[in-house]
Amino acid sequence: MTSTQSQQTTDAELDRIFQPIFARIADGAVEREVDRRLAYDEVAQLRAARFGALRAPVESGGYGASVRQLFRLLIDLAAAESNLPQALRVHFVFVEDQLLAEAGPVRDEWLRKIGAGTLVGNAITEPGVGAVDRYRTRLTKRGDDWVLDGTKYYSTGSLYADHILVAADRDGERLGILVDADADGVRQHDDWDGFGQRLTASGTTEFTGVVVPEDRILGPGYGNPGATYSTGYLQLFQLAVLAGIAARAEADTRAWVARRTRGYTHSAGDLPRHDPLVQQVIGKLSAAAFTARATVLAVADELDRTLAAGATDERDLVAVELAAAQAQIGVIETVLPATSLLFEVGGASITSEKLRLDRHWRNARTISVHNPAIQKARAIGDHLLNGAELPFAWSAGERKPS
Repeated sequence: MTSTQSQQTTDAELDRIFQPIFARIADGAVEREVDRRLAYDEVAQLRAARFGALRAPVESGGYGASVRQLFRLLIDLAAAESNLPQALRVHFVFVEDQLLAEAGPVRDEWLRKIGAGTLVGNAITEPGVGAVDRYRTRLTKRGDDWVLDGTKYYSTGSLYADHILVAADRDGERLGILVDADADGVRQHDDWDGFGQRLTASGTTEFTGVVVPEDRILGPGYGNPGATYSTGYLQLFQLAVLAGIAARAEADTRAWVARRTRGYTHSAGDLPRHDPLVQQVIGKLSAAAFTARATVLAVADELDRTLAAGATDERDLVAVELAAAQAQIGVIETVLPATSLLFEVGGASITSEKLRLDRHWRNARTISVHNPAIQKARAIGDHLLNGAELPFAWSAGERKPS
């Protein structure tokens, strides 16, 4: 089974549905940042419009969108609220896995649920040793039941979700397990303390004696060896966030300059918007946003082709992973400087807490350290120079000194 859709909603129709929602979400972005209010209402709006079903087939209640269409909208959503695409990224991988699965009642049921608005979060990363050795989150047999116990961190999006995709160990086997977010024994905490991307719901999730039905044990989970589409796909979500941040940073800065009348005695223009140096900064911000967007969509096109072919050809999977890794370096090095450069258009007043323009740099800096770029650049170089295999799954955790 491939992910090719039998029907596809047009860009114009998708924009008609979602752009007004994005505009409403953008209106409250600064207030949510100031109050640190999780975006439950905003996720509810996306759920009601079936944003999570963009890739699901039309006959299942979705939109049959291409990967390119999905990422075009994710960039626009990130420009409105950068936390939300990151919160939804594992959900869309779950959708993609259903599209790639063999046809049957289980697949059809999940696609119908997704078409009705069901959202999936994640609980993969662990504190401490993490998955460098084995997941400390374990699935064990107790009587007739499979039972899940463990603690996860960076459970991005799970507070917004109906189900949680959990990475666990069963006697040395890495598994993916789907747990209801409101199941007995599940406790979620909004304790993510990063200085950016504060509303991604990326805190701790505890599983204590959670009973797992057989049909919720999905098989091999994150971190198993071998080439996969999903790691490049997940990385591209982070880059879509950066592209959206760049677009919002440019728009916010341009709007601030356009209405500003206060300038300097030595400025080259009577008004800031007439100052060639200020104009140059806006031009650079615009170029950063354009470059980031174009880069993300170029990788999305690669993913479209690979997924349409069933995501089984190792050469295609390596090409997608390499493209996503190269894009990561390029987008980070384009967007991060831009979110600092924007402050050059004004004096101390541009640092006002009321504006919260610093959130663009904080959010970009935070999203950029996921799968650290220095490690990714080294992996690219080793691959190109020496033919080394690309590391598809990036697990974090403590290792014993050698």
